[in-house]
Parts: sequence; C-alpha cells; structure tokens
Amino acid sequence: MLAQPLRAPSAGRALIFVGLFVLGAVVGAAGALVQGGWFPGGLLLALAAEAGLCLGGARAAGARSGAVAPAAGWMLAVILLTTSRPEGDFLFGAGTGSYLFLLGGMATAVICATLGQGRQPGGDAVRLGK
Repeated sequence: MLAQPLRAPSAGRALIFVGLFVLGAVVGAAGALVQGGWFPGGLLLALAAEAGLCLGGARAAGARSGAVAPAAGWMLAVILLTTSRPEGDFLFGAGTGSYLFLLGGMATAVICATLGQGRQPGGDAVRLGK
C-alpha cells in the first residue's frame, strides 16, 4: 500500500489550529498569574488547565496536532513572559513554583501530545494486521 501524499489543511481545520494556538497563549498567561497567586492550588489549577486544553484540542482536531497547537501557544506566551524588561519588571520570580510551572507545563504538553489520538484508517474495528 502506498502512502498518501500530504495535503494542505482545509480552512476550517486551519482555523481550529489558530484558535487552539491563541487559547494556549491565553491559558499560559493566565496560568502564569494564577500559579504565583495561590501557590500549591494555583499551580495545579494552571497545569490542569493546560492539560485539559491540550487533550481537548487533540479530541477536537481528531489528531495529535490538536494537542501541539495549544502547547505551542502556551510555550510562546510563557517564554515571552519570562523575559525581563529593561525597567527590571518580570512576572516569574526565582522560586520553586515558577520552575515547577515551566517544567511541569512542558512535561504536560509532551504527555498530552503523546496521549492524543493518532490517525487511524477508516473501516472495521478489527486488527489491521489480519
């Protein structure tokens, strides 16, 4: 069986990925504020929000790339928030909670992208090897 060539995504599918990317950035920015405000509970809430968005994106898109789009938006927002400004302002303090949020968020994104549904061929629900 020959592999099918890659096609450009439809406009609706591209819109879903852009929306998931923006939602990931919003969840990353909100999580950065929440994790520092209520340390143990806020950190868990921020990581749970990211996990829910990534798994929901994978389910909505029907592919693992649906989990990658919000993870990329989350990572971009968090990286932009970690840079310090010339005035000396920064959002993340050098503490355990901040590092757990950064590393835990990246680990959550990888886990969700791994657990997301892969593409399966249509047909009967029997084993493909037979």
